[in-house]
Amino acid sequence: MKRSVFFVSESTGITAETLGHSLLAQFEGVDFETGYQPYINTASRALELAERFGQLTAEEGVRPIVFATMVDREVGDILRGSSCYYVEVLDAFMGGLSEELGVAPTRKVGQSHGLRNLEMYDKRIDTINFAMANDDGMRLDNFAEADVILMGVSRCGKTPTCLYLAMHYGLRAANYPLTPDDFEKDEIPLQLVPFRHKIFGLTIDPLRLHKVRETRRPGSEYASLARCQTELRQATRMFSRLAIPVLDTTSQSIEELAARLVKML
Repeated sequence: MKRSVFFVSESTGITAETLGHSLLAQFEGVDFETGYQPYINTASRALELAERFGQLTAEEGVRPIVFATMVDREVGDILRGSSCYYVEVLDAFMGGLSEELGVAPTRKVGQSHGLRNLEMYDKRIDTINFAMANDDGMRLDNFAEADVILMGVSRCGKTPTCLYLAMHYGLRAANYPLTPDDFEKDEIPLQLVPFRHKIFGLTIDPLRLHKVRETRRPGSEYASLARCQTELRQATRMFSRLAIPVLDTTSQSIEELAARLVKML
């Protein structure tokens, strides 16, 4: 089954997208084709989008599914009345919360992701810069400032996980790639030893790693399955000897991996 899905908002659409994806993930066997429509903040834009929904319904024989965060009632009503299955994300919670708090909602556009706390924003930028500056062991003298250090073989997911930890949790995350030189010495760099309590190892299925590396360097010895198996076996042995906790990235999303790391921290 194929269904068209739209994440629509007067602002960025991040809230509608996040909740929408979480809900759609519960329905296996359906091929969802997603579209993003941020900044639908005027009646004319809403009417154009409503017309598109009508065309899709005629072409596909089923109406598109729409997850929306529309604060403006007029704009929202245009979409709600169009040919779509309309889910207003905020309305599902707003009434109950307002009753519980005894406070009416502001219904201002962009409140979820607006720049309201400059100190927190500056911290977020700082942690992202830290993750980029300390990627792939570029600064061996900087590990003292890290909240967490990820270690693993090349292409096992260290960099994206560090960036996610920085962006969503405000953690100063560094990473170090294990190389054949490290395996030959069977030791981690001396600069890392004092911070072993901050280190988490990442591993991955050899076949999955082989496919990832093949995309990067097709046909190379670096991408060969034998090389992947050897490196992962050596990394596992090193993690075990140094009592470093290990997380498997094979079937976990970056979001899941980061959440588990934060819980462990």
